[in-house]
Amino acid sequence: MLAARAAENGWQGVLIYGCVRDVEILDTIDLGIKALASCPLRSNKRGEGQLNVPLRFASVRFAPGSSLYADRNGIVVSLEKLPI
Repeated sequence: MLAARAAENGWQGVLIYGCVRDVEILDTIDLGIKALASCPLRSNKRGEGQLNVPLRFASVRFAPGSSLYADRNGIVVSLEKLPI
């Protein structure tokens, strides 16, 4: 449901530091998705979340306003938009 909403809102993709499920359905949505793995179990929803805060995972710093570029081989994060 979240992937469908992201696509409807014009998002190009989603980077998930965790697992996804229903990968067959995700393949039908026009949205790039990068995740660590797939898992058949539902997640626990805790109603938590924050916006516009810096975070770090996999030794990469993600600052608000950063641009992320991805393909099937990996990702690149830039503090500025790159001319593509």
